[in-house]
Amino acid sequence: MMYIYYYFIIINILSFILYGIDKFKAIINKRRISEKFLLLLAVFGGSIGSLLGMIIFRHKTQKIYFFIVNIVMLIIYILGGWYFLWRWKYI
Repeated sequence: MMYIYYYFIIINILSFILYGIDKFKAIINKRRISEKFLLLLAVFGGSIGSLLGMIIFRHKTQKIYFFIVNIVMLIIYILGGWYFLWRWKYI
C-alpha cells in the first residue's frame, strides 16, 4: 500500500522538475522535452506536479489542452483513489 504513495510522490516531483527544466531549455533555446512526454507524466499520475510546474514556472499556460489533460487526470486519480479507499474501507 505504501508503494502507491511513494510512486505518486516521486512521479509528481519528477513532473514538476521536468516542467522547470523544459522552461529553462526554452529560455536558452536548447533541445526541449517533448509535449507528449510532459502530458504522459500527467497520465501516469503526475498531474499535481504538472499543474504546479505550469503555474510556478509559467510554462505551457497558453496551451489549453495541457490544462484540460492535467485537470481531467487529476479528477480521475482523485475519484479512483476515493473509490479504492471506500471499497476497502480505508476511509
